[in-house]
Amino acid sequence: MWNRKKIGIGVDDFKSVIEKNYYFVDKSKLIEDIIADGAIVKLFCRPRRFGKTLNMSMMKYFFDIRDQEENRKLFEGLYIENSPMIEEQGKYPVIFLTLKEIKGNSFEMMSIQIKSLISDLFNQYEYLRENLNERDIEIFDNLWKRKDEDYSNSLKFLINCLSKYYQQKVILLIDEYDTPLLTAHEFGYYNEALQFFKTFYGGALKSNVNLQMGVLTGIIRVAQAGIFSDLNNFTTDSILNTKRYEEYFGLLENEVEKALKYYNVEYNLEDVKEWYNGYTFGSVQIYNPWSILNYLENKKLTTYWVNTSSNYLIRKILRKSGRDIFDSLERLFNQEEIRVRINPNVEVHRDLNTNEIFSLMLYSGYLTIKKEIADNVFTIRIPNKEITSFFHNTFIEIMSYKKY
Repeated sequence: MWNRKKIGIGVDDFKSVIEKNYYFVDKSKLIEDIIADGAIVKLFCRPRRFGKTLNMSMMKYFFDIRDQEENRKLFEGLYIENSPMIEEQGKYPVIFLTLKEIKGNSFEMMSIQIKSLISDLFNQYEYLRENLNERDIEIFDNLWKRKDEDYSNSLKFLINCLSKYYQQKVILLIDEYDTPLLTAHEFGYYNEALQFFKTFYGGALKSNVNLQMGVLTGIIRVAQAGIFSDLNNFTTDSILNTKRYEEYFGLLENEVEKALKYYNVEYNLEDVKEWYNGYTFGSVQIYNPWSILNYLENKKLTTYWVNTSSNYLIRKILRKSGRDIFDSLERLFNQEEIRVRINPNVEVHRDLNTNEIFSLMLYSGYLTIKKEIADNVFTIRIPNKEITSFFHNTFIEIMSYKKY
């Protein structure tokens, strides 16, 4: 009992999970599928706390050319170790960037945060300076030391430096790419942020001969971000269209059952299922991994996941919604299904239409698909008891203040 694996709530660094003996559900086949699918740039859209960052971290340690032999040990006993794709391990320079903390309440504050993020990133690659000419050393040092420089092209510049140093193409991993854009919309500087990120992402991803592969994660595909429209060999994998990747974000029932048995709480599987299961990604039923980890830690059936976000956009739309929207929400709250059109892209630049509420709630994890009726038309429902409690505490509360 004393040497049972720890429960890593909030631990999303793959190396820490493996080396510090946290309980780990093997999702390493994701690496095999990503290599096999051939798309140069991939975007994965899933709700928050569904394992996106941990998967990105796993890819970083797998592909990174630095510490190749040390990182190889992290994958001992995992699926990928016996895959033919293990030959790709440790072959590429890797840039791993997470934007989850870029949440400034003004464009000036966001710019400061970006400078700090890029400076910390360049600090990891200080050794590249030895291989640069005078011009590039000046650019590198300006970005590294947070001086005046073109930060919007910093990722493209770093990719070029790494490719030249290693004589190998680069893998770029960007986690939570949409967080700065959603934050900018909340605080009223969206257009300024959009112009920056069009270049920041686009310069690195579009027609970059030094790029081996780019992988991005987020909650939504931002319709007008300007980085996806003319990308060659680009795929989006979301809860609407996932096929190859449906099992990698979140937990499958057999994975949850195995974890419950490991911690001697398998007797409660049916109750756990009612509370935390019910998500449909593609054709697969998924459990919320954040809630499962918290349940294993606390052994209490209650709300864990719904308290981890401000849900700004959803609340904003609800406050201006009419009776028809709330009638639909009330039907959902009463365990009914409703038929709606879901937008594959969310246009956050404008004052969001109330019809966007169901798309946002679906992508954010508060609703799930029951069945596809036609192109972009689905029946949707509340996935489980945990989300039902969120409806009660948030939507009914807002509705009580509405005047019709």
